Amino acid sequence: MEEILQHSQLSIEKSQPGRRGVRFAAVTKCAADYLPAEYLRKSAPKLPEISEFETVRHFTRLSELNYCLDGEFYPLGSCTMKYNPKAYDVLSALPAFASAHPFAPESAVQGTLEMMYNLQELLKEITGLASFTLQPAAGAHGELTGIMTARAYHDARKDFKRTEVIVPDTAHGTNPATAHMAGYTVVNIKSGSDGCVDKEALKAALSDKTAAVMLTVPNTVGLFEKDVREIADMVHKAGALFYMDGANFNALIGLAKPADFGVDIMHLNLHKTFAAPHGGGGPGSGPVGAAAHVAPFLPKPTVELKDGKYTLSGKMSQSLGKMKAFYGNIAVCLRGYCYLRQFDGKTLKEIAENAVLNANYIRVALKGKFNAFFDSPCMHECVLTQNPAEMNGVHTSDIAKRLLDYGFYAPTIYFPLIVPEAMMIEPTETESKQMLDAFVAAMDKIYDEIKTNPQVVKDAPHTQCVKRIDEVSAAREPNLHW
Repeated sequence: MEEILQHSQLSIEKSQPGRRGVRFAAVTKCAADYLPAEYLRKSAPKLPEISEFETVRHFTRLSELNYCLDGEFYPLGSCTMKYNPKAYDVLSALPAFASAHPFAPESAVQGTLEMMYNLQELLKEITGLASFTLQPAAGAHGELTGIMTARAYHDARKDFKRTEVIVPDTAHGTNPATAHMAGYTVVNIKSGSDGCVDKEALKAALSDKTAAVMLTVPNTVGLFEKDVREIADMVHKAGALFYMDGANFNALIGLAKPADFGVDIMHLNLHKTFAAPHGGGGPGSGPVGAAAHVAPFLPKPTVELKDGKYTLSGKMSQSLGKMKAFYGNIAVCLRGYCYLRQFDGKTLKEIAENAVLNANYIRVALKGKFNAFFDSPCMHECVLTQNPAEMNGVHTSDIAKRLLDYGFYAPTIYFPLIVPEAMMIEPTETESKQMLDAFVAAMDKIYDEIKTNPQVVKDAPHTQCVKRIDEVSAAREPNLHW
């Protein structure tokens, strides 16, 4: 292993005089004839001299040192790291889509507009909502769009006293941040002993100041809000809007329509439920849907079909305006559209059912060693915990690092905050039983190590190119050199 790492590290220093991987055309015009002297280099740039083959080998080696969804089980809770069909990548790269200029006339991009229009209609069908905008560039951007849509709705009614947004402690962490960024005061409420919204706490928090209640369904402890319809009624009775964070929609797609819950506004993550690759900051897409009474306040434009032609319509007098310079991340929207066209309603239902089945399989298989914090059937993910008194000084972060040695990416850890030593595991529907069994076996082995040789877990990882680091120093003084 050390020899392999040494070989890989040396590859960055493989430059040798005279080697080349590319040849440039002969210079026909000199920069000195056009640029002032102060802008010209005083010496030649020190560029590496290396062959194309060695360059390819170098970057291939680097890629092999990274964990990725295409190589390993990636149970990152709340992120829905499912298989991304490669055919969608090919389709999204078709020149007619990928090379279209943002300022191209509508007549030249009818195919793109038709795809976007059809995607809007499909999202309306699976959620039951009246209208959708594809403008938001990511899930958090969708949240901001949704809450600003709620503000536009209240402002149009001259209901300016509504200055608060209620957020349960089982919401995604972006929810309170979004409400704050939109200018609202965030009112946090605690969950009940069952991990779901405490209706009495909600009742006490609701008032004529409440603009919206942001509910993550299923929530971040992996549970479906069983009283969601009653909660919606409470919210509406107070004159507020019910916002649903739909980032975990993979557990509901084909099974339930949020409109039936009484949802007024929601966002979806095309880069989660709808199988577009994501991670590392992008790309993303966070379409926002709204019920009929809120739809006029969504951002403009939206794609409409008029007289057989598709157009970006900006005739929305009550719209909050634009949230993005151009209409959505086309390549991500196209992947989401392919996903919905590939599967029918029956198959979408099976996707959700298998996602729920896989999460519960892991939850039950690890019971007695790593228990679910809320001991009840979960939805898309299970949130496990441990008793520190029984772990010989081993913490969740140690377990996460030890999993790397066994060939598995770590789950989301220490979130949600209401679960001590949390491990949020989302296997998704695309993992086989054999893969789940292998993951459970690795967790079982780590548990045995905790009991018999805890130091090996505390010192993990052992087999990675980067060993255990001082995380505080790494954050404050990152070493960005290879």
